[in-house]
Amino acid sequence: MNRQDYFSDRARGMKRSVIRELLKLTAKPGIISFAGGLPAPATFPVDYVEAAVGSVIENEHATALQYGPTEGDARLREDLALIMRTDGTKTSPDHILVTTASQQGLDLISKIFLNPGDTCITGSPTYLGGLQAFKSYQGVPVGVELDDHGMIPEKLQETIKRLEGEGRRPRFIYIIPDFQNPAGVTIPESRRKIILEIARKGEYLIVEDTPYRQLRYSGESQPTFQSMAPDMVISLYTFSKIMLPGFRLGWACGPNWLIDKMVMAKQAVDLCTPPFNQAITHAMLVNGALEKGLENTIEHYSNKRTIMLECLEKEFADIPEVKWTKPEGGLFLWLTLPDRMSADDLFQNAIDENVAYVPGSAFFPKNDDFQSMRLNFSYASEEQIAEGVKRLARVVRTNI
Repeated sequence: MNRQDYFSDRARGMKRSVIRELLKLTAKPGIISFAGGLPAPATFPVDYVEAAVGSVIENEHATALQYGPTEGDARLREDLALIMRTDGTKTSPDHILVTTASQQGLDLISKIFLNPGDTCITGSPTYLGGLQAFKSYQGVPVGVELDDHGMIPEKLQETIKRLEGEGRRPRFIYIIPDFQNPAGVTIPESRRKIILEIARKGEYLIVEDTPYRQLRYSGESQPTFQSMAPDMVISLYTFSKIMLPGFRLGWACGPNWLIDKMVMAKQAVDLCTPPFNQAITHAMLVNGALEKGLENTIEHYSNKRTIMLECLEKEFADIPEVKWTKPEGGLFLWLTLPDRMSADDLFQNAIDENVAYVPGSAFFPKNDDFQSMRLNFSYASEEQIAEGVKRLARVVRTNI
């Protein structure tokens, strides 16, 4: 019997993460990697973790080491509601589900909304992990073009009209509004209002994925989709990029009826997010770890972003056809090559020069755009950024 015959149709359609596989290639000595979305270890609040672990073990071990409610630690949910209210989004703990990072939120969303063959709308490009979650439930992501201000409303309207005309009504609209992964662009408030009008008219839910929102280095903060339309938006957050990734802790916020269904779906997956991690995180938040840590993180990443942008300007000065975005925050920027070039084709050349990136085709629903690449500026050192951009420019120049 063919071993593949043991698997379900869904399992046979699963694919490994392109980025996770690329990271294996970039592990060799001497390589400078702009490929992953790894936070810099220098930003991890180690002292706060150490103090919180000791406190939880001493005072809360009976509950922190036990099973917990699926919805999450009640104290942490209050903390999360406060974080969101401080950011301008009115909510309460009963609208919040603690998740095992925001990737689990994407999986739960896919699980409760997508039947095999169902469509959903995403940006084009969009987050690879989102595409992976939607496709793993045999959903069909349909991309909507972006510009320097995010998803283009006119293109969104055209796509919805086309899909409805084909009898393939999308199940939801997936948007990363702040410092989008991979493009690094932010949707301004005026455009958010138009997108919401389109969604409300068609009675579509919006899935707002906002893992980097607090990492703003320039410009003005824009209101969340959740704050503008709490009845039709489910928002996904994570501590992975703003505090530390190792706890795998995030949360979803949305209407009660939707959160309730996500709770049911989560109970079949892991029963609850680790109570120990939740208790530690609550203790850290009470002690100000997030606010104080963000000051350091924002300064750290802002400097690296500036260095990468300056190096791109310098090293690609003689190749004016190469373009890149200038993000106001987040971890990534998006570099586009001249029309005749393919970032996929250049990848091995870059590895040979000891510099790595993620080919842009991985971020398109149909993997059909080969002209761009995603560059991460959070993980490499400032010296590595300068040298890595120099190597990358040399690769492009050699193959132009």
